[in-house]
Amino acid sequence: MSIDKLAEAYTCIDKANAEDPNTEKINNTLVPKELIYGQRMTNTIEEFEPNAPEALKLAARSQHICRWKIPRKNYAMNRIGYLKWREDLKKFHAQKASEILKNIGYDSEIIDRVAFLIQKKKLKKDADTQTLEDVICLVFLNFYYEEFLIKHTDKKVIDILQKTWCKMSKKGHESALQLSYSEKALDLIKQALGNDS
Repeated sequence: MSIDKLAEAYTCIDKANAEDPNTEKINNTLVPKELIYGQRMTNTIEEFEPNAPEALKLAARSQHICRWKIPRKNYAMNRIGYLKWREDLKKFHAQKASEILKNIGYDSEIIDRVAFLIQKKKLKKDADTQTLEDVICLVFLNFYYEEFLIKHTDKKVIDILQKTWCKMSKKGHESALQLSYSEKALDLIKQALGNDS
């Protein structure tokens, strides 16, 4: 693994994500949403799978690259529209990441692998795709879940938690249960797992 090239890739991905007009307040400072998301993905994969291959680390950092350029409101506000949006996003993220990696000088084998992983192909069958999905779920639970549950009904939250749990591996489940949650957030997780069993 080329540490210098990986660092350069992270810098270029961050530069692209720093253009996100949507922001999140962190320590009283407004930070571009996708910039902090990519950095959270990297921090989480370093903890969850420190020996992850380079392509997987690159896929994690570029998981949401330039996501704001394809807004949800451009699609029908139903399940078909949602699924089409998600599918288009995967291809878009894979394309953007591929362009950046090609410019840095990565070979086609790594670029193709990153695109494969970002599109989450062979989930449950490909170990790296599964690890990426685990990290995505852990980032949601660790950084976005508490805010999500405030905005939605308990029923909706429980449904989302059950779907999230189904996507994760046993190792992912173990890590998820070690995260720190508010009393309400933990109660809903227990209900979701109870309903799921």
